[in-house]
Amino acid sequence: MSTTNTTASGAPDAPGTAQDFDLVIRGSKVMIAEGTGPLEVGIRDGVITSVEPLGADLQGGEVIELAPDETLIPGLVDSHVHVNEPGRTEWEGFASATRAAAAGGVTTIIDMPLNSIPPTVNTEALAVKRDAARDQAFVDIGFWGGAVPGNTADLRELHDDGVFGFKCFLLHSGVDEFPALEVDEMETDMAELARLDSLMIVHAEDAHTVETAPQDFSNEYASFLASRPRDAENLAIAAVIERARRTGVRAHILHLSSSDALPLIAEAKRDGVKITVETCPHYLTLTAEEVPVGSTAHKCCPPIREGDNREQLWQGLQDGTIDCIVSDHSPCTVELKDLDTGDFGTAWGGVSSLQLGLSLIWSGARERGIPLEQVVEWMSARPAALARLSRKGGLAVGKDADLAVVAADDSFVVDVNKLHHKNAISPYEGRSLNGLVRRTYLRGQAVDGAAPTGELIRRES
Repeated sequence: MSTTNTTASGAPDAPGTAQDFDLVIRGSKVMIAEGTGPLEVGIRDGVITSVEPLGADLQGGEVIELAPDETLIPGLVDSHVHVNEPGRTEWEGFASATRAAAAGGVTTIIDMPLNSIPPTVNTEALAVKRDAARDQAFVDIGFWGGAVPGNTADLRELHDDGVFGFKCFLLHSGVDEFPALEVDEMETDMAELARLDSLMIVHAEDAHTVETAPQDFSNEYASFLASRPRDAENLAIAAVIERARRTGVRAHILHLSSSDALPLIAEAKRDGVKITVETCPHYLTLTAEEVPVGSTAHKCCPPIREGDNREQLWQGLQDGTIDCIVSDHSPCTVELKDLDTGDFGTAWGGVSSLQLGLSLIWSGARERGIPLEQVVEWMSARPAALARLSRKGGLAVGKDADLAVVAADDSFVVDVNKLHHKNAISPYEGRSLNGLVRRTYLRGQAVDGAAPTGELIRRES
């Protein structure tokens, strides 16, 4: 790996000149795009300004030597997080969510336009959301806008005000204040977003298929799984692809759980449709067969499916059909999970995993012979590219110095009472995971959980 010492402006230094940095991090395992190796990283004014081979003896106001078992990686980018503040702050808030993010090596989140009240469907609501987040952010925060019936005229203003794209549902969202779009109205909005070169992100489940599926709920997970069949996803994804093909919009499928849709997505990509796809840690680590009776902590929409489906999703990641992995952190209060009854029909659907994503995916990846570099690409570079965050998602000169120090071989057991999520409930309770995040840096400053230094970020022009 060859590297070049540069100034903050990107111009090479004159040979032999000394250059002091605010922070220098040295280690035998530093992950850049070309691979992981012995390197030194120089940081000034929150930006990576030099990457040199180990032994270059870069000097700085602070110099950190990584331990032999530590790897320096780019901070993760999680583009699918429900913070819920304001309006449902008892479910999750910006302070608790961003502390959890930092503890898991996530340095940038993009907040979904629901389940806060008001939902982020116009610029006035976006201002309310930003006011709530300001001065509480331990990592950087961006915002998605919402596409709901009747707000087509608001999309351009939201776009101009810096949202990263627009989310819609094709069936009931779970909260009445964020109604679903009919497919034809989604296409109308897609045409508008194509003119703006914006992005439509879609919760793709077909309403009619879900409405006509069995609704005989109990404390058996199979009763819930039957209510959200794979065909609901498959039909909705087909509709998104067709409308994206017609309009030329950039479209993104959220939280893919049905592996049956992979051939359709792969074909659309080959045809040049501007379609990208994400999946989530719960679909890659959990299986329907293993869900205990009454364990409503496992309920999410679309649902966790069978073991063979999980393996097909891993294959879809490896062959490039699925682009990235994000959390879909969708928390609620413990009471809303109906743990007393274990009723999968009445419990809120959502999994909290913002703090655990890297460890969950790395634990599954290493079992399958997938290197840590690939995991970080799926969870950092790819989500950053989706949101067009040019300064995030990599350890390179000119990028923000958003970094995490990971002990890849360290293991720990998940204890929900030690997580920073506001509500202590998780389907991963008691699970042994590999990959411990020891420190996280935001623009070269260690995140301490006490002083919020995160910024509210906007779409790049």
